[in-house]
Amino acid sequence: MTVLTETYLGNQAIDPSLQQQVSQAQQSGTLLEVYLQPADSSKGRIHAFSTTGIELGIIKSREQSLGTGDLFAMQSGQLLLVNLTEQTVMTLSVSGDISKHAIDLIYLGHVLGNHHWPILVQGDRIYVEMVADRAVMEATVRNVNIPNLRIDYEVRSAANQIQFSAHAHH
Repeated sequence: MTVLTETYLGNQAIDPSLQQQVSQAQQSGTLLEVYLQPADSSKGRIHAFSTTGIELGIIKSREQSLGTGDLFAMQSGQLLLVNLTEQTVMTLSVSGDISKHAIDLIYLGHVLGNHHWPILVQGDRIYVEMVADRAVMEATVRNVNIPNLRIDYEVRSAANQIQFSAHAHH
């Protein structure tokens, strides 16, 4: 049976009164914890399992992105503490003179967009959210055939995650 929650209380790192509630719930055994993938944090409906194996349904606004320390009141009377796992992102960079490959890079952006793979461009790097199998994503990027394109990966802690913006068609 799935235990539901849609009552967001806040984040314990920001609100000291919530820290106290978490402490009390830990002592009384009424605290559930869940570890979510970064990609799940912006979903409106999240299906997950607590660290003790309880099936959970989290209902929230899509505009609200969850973070480590967020707290929900469960319909069962328990509290749910959210933790985010580490985030792995694909990083793309090109060495050498890229001016001759501007059209290829624009095409790469088009391909990534058609797959609805969220990206963030910072400095000389393109960060791509890992939303598909690593081999599939690499093959798709390599198929664009950009000379000197380097594919790497970064693992980011929950505190240092990249916030990819939501994509929508209007």
